[in-house]
Amino acid sequence: MKWRLVELETHKAYMNMALDEAVSEGVSKGTSPPTIRFYTWKPSAISIGYFQSLADEVDLEQCIDSGVDWVRRRTGGGAVYHDELGEITYSVIAPESAFPKDIIKSYKLICGWIIDGLKELGLRAEFKPINDIVVNGKKISGNAQTRRGGVLLQHGTILYTVDVRRMFSLLKVADAKISDKVIASAEERVTSLSDQCTASREELYEALKKTFSVGKEFEKGGWSAEELTRAKELSNLRYSSAEWNEMR
Repeated sequence: MKWRLVELETHKAYMNMALDEAVSEGVSKGTSPPTIRFYTWKPSAISIGYFQSLADEVDLEQCIDSGVDWVRRRTGGGAVYHDELGEITYSVIAPESAFPKDIIKSYKLICGWIIDGLKELGLRAEFKPINDIVVNGKKISGNAQTRRGGVLLQHGTILYTVDVRRMFSLLKVADAKISDKVIASAEERVTSLSDQCTASREELYEALKKTFSVGKEFEKGGWSAEELTRAKELSNLRYSSAEWNEMR
């Protein structure tokens, strides 16, 4: 199986999710190759899981004041803050038949590529089922997956920096008041590359690109005209629409 590797790009939240879906459709139809892509979010954004309520999870007023976008994913899971400079996000989009049927085994396989990338930078990371990666017991990567039309889509984040206070200011948390104690508790559970070593975000990206490519026949490439047209359509009509984002 020959893969396409799309190097690090930056898009708005809506376009990032639209590209994932456009390529998933293409892989299902046989018009797009299995694809690994890396990307960042500009402006910073909150993504919520498919089954979540936007109003329950996100402080929309604070997001507007902070210039932060929001978008609903096709995958499940929780709300995630994607800082413009604080992470690298990846997507793996390929025929479902290329991966184990067992969900946890498929997560472990793809998350293994991240673990190997962190190892390149001297970090000892571990897979924590169902879909997290931890370093020294703290979460550094969260991942989500969906399977539709015979295609597996898995995407996830690898944190380069983390600002828990900013994250909590944009999300609706159970505590009426975000106290220093709540912040400290969260900081005990979450970490980032910059907390663990001196590697740059560029070094993180190069390590991930290397380990995601190991054992695969691949070529570096961009988007086809058909994919871009479809992604722009999805971005405009679905992912940036209130109908989609406020559906729950």
